[in-house]
Parts: sequence; C-alpha cells; structure tokens
Amino acid sequence: MSKRQVPHLSLLSYVNGTTQDQIKFVDDIMFGLKEYGFIVLKDHTIKQERVDNAYQQVKEFFNLPLETKMKYKLSNGGQRGYTPFKVEHAKDSKHPDLKEFWHVGRDLSSSSQYFGVYPENVWPTEISNLKENFQLLYSEMDKTSKILLEAIGKGLDTRAGFFDEMVNDGNSILRMIHYPPTKDQDTKNSVRSAAHGDINLITMLVGATDSGLQLLDKDGTWLDVQSGPGEIVVDTGDMMERLTNSVLPSTIHRVINPTTDSSTRYSMPFFVHPHSKASLKCLPSCVGKGEKYAEITAGDFLNQRLKEIGLY
Repeated sequence: MSKRQVPHLSLLSYVNGTTQDQIKFVDDIMFGLKEYGFIVLKDHTIKQERVDNAYQQVKEFFNLPLETKMKYKLSNGGQRGYTPFKVEHAKDSKHPDLKEFWHVGRDLSSSSQYFGVYPENVWPTEISNLKENFQLLYSEMDKTSKILLEAIGKGLDTRAGFFDEMVNDGNSILRMIHYPPTKDQDTKNSVRSAAHGDINLITMLVGATDSGLQLLDKDGTWLDVQSGPGEIVVDTGDMMERLTNSVLPSTIHRVINPTTDSSTRYSMPFFVHPHSKASLKCLPSCVGKGEKYAEITAGDFLNQRLKEIGLY
C-alpha cells in the first residue's frame, strides 16, 4: 500500500485554466481538505521574490536584542506586534511552545466599521522597508486566500461572493515565527508547536525553512507534510469546521523538534479570518442530520480561543 500523502495542486490551473480545469481543482481541493485537512499548492499567485525578501527581514528582526523586540510587545492578546519566546501554548497544554513570533494585521481605511476596533499594526524601525514589504506580502496573501475561498465555496455550494463578503475587512493575520535552536530547552515536555487545530477559516503557510510539520492522520498516526521551496501549505481551521458542520475538518497538526538541537526554523503562516461580526452558523449545504455547533460570531470565537492558548 502506498504511503498517504497530502495532495499537491496547481492554483494557476484554477486561475488561468479552462472551466474543466477549474472544476477539477475544486474537486481536488475538496478531496484534500476532507481527507487530510491539508493540501499543498505547488504554484500560486505570490511572487517568490516577495517571499524571499520577507524571510530575510524576518531573520533580521528576530536577531535583534530581546530588549529591542520587547518594545513591540503589546497588551492586545498577541494580535499585533511581538510575542516573546515560550508564551503561547496549545489549547489544553500546560507546556509552552518553543517559539517567538510577530503579527501583522490588516491596515483598515478610516471608513471601515472595524477602524479603531482591530488593534493597529506596529512596525520595527530598526529594519528598513520591513513595513512596505510586509504590507505588500499581506496584500498578495489576502488576494490569494480569496481565490482559494472562492474555489472552496463552489465545492460547498455557497452562493457567489459568500466568502468574499465574509472576509471583507477580515481580521486576518500574517505571523512571522522563529523557532530557535532547541539546545538547553525542555524538549521532553515542549515542542516547537504542540498539537493544535488552527482557529481561523484557512491557513496558508508560505515557504517555511526546515521541516517538522506533521498532521494527525485519520488512523491516529502522524503524517509528515512534505513541501518544497516556493510552495504553500493550506489547511482548514476551527472556524471552517464550525461553518461546514465538520464536512471540512480542522486537522490537528504540530511542528516537532529537530533531530539536531542547533537548527533554526522560520515560517510565515497567513491566518485567514472573517470580519468579527460574521456568523459561523452552519452552511445550509452542510446541515446533514443536524447542526453540531451553536451559532457564534467570528470575533467572539477568536477571543474565546486567545484565552485558551494563553495570549489573553
């Protein structure tokens, strides 16, 4: 029996292809997300140069002295700015993850209903052009996420524009993560990222350095998620699971510790969130034998989860 592997799909076949190509992509992404909770995009609409530049600047930021980084630690549940090493933990875990991270959110226009509601971005002045580069990367990730959600929406028989409206002014987050060498850390109890499901609709992880990402497969074993340079790993989160009555499950995943305790890992997941007032009520096409989850807004669900993982 061949080893199970997360499907690798071409997003450009959906963007530039025929109607048949688009139908096939929708079928393939629905299969991958139902079967694994994950797919890998082997090509997409984000410029590689943009990603490479961002990773270079991520390394520069995390190499700054701790006291410099702490200037950007805010009291907003870690939603913007810097979160120090060993603060976040998985839901229901007592042991902290071996990581530090930085959050970039949406820059809203003053006419938005969420202007002054979502925390504002802060930008480190120590690294030139970081603000401009990450605003551009955020915008490209945002546009790409809408293409993916459009395809998923077709697979779920939603009306046209459903997900577009849901994520318009959405509270999406671009997270830059640094997993330092694990030397001298409590690697018996803590891992780089303990087993968890993501909070949001979908997550797009672009070009992580080093390996270690695994998903919990249906038979209870851990399956390596293989991806190469320039590829994007996509998974579904808890909000999508609620919205689809578990038709698209939020798959538990983790980042395990490296085999050598001197290795460093960087990654940049883009967490796609609805706007805060969006309802996570079950889609009509997914009700089946009855709704499993009580209706809740995206904003209330997010705040509940931030408390559970130690950020509030």
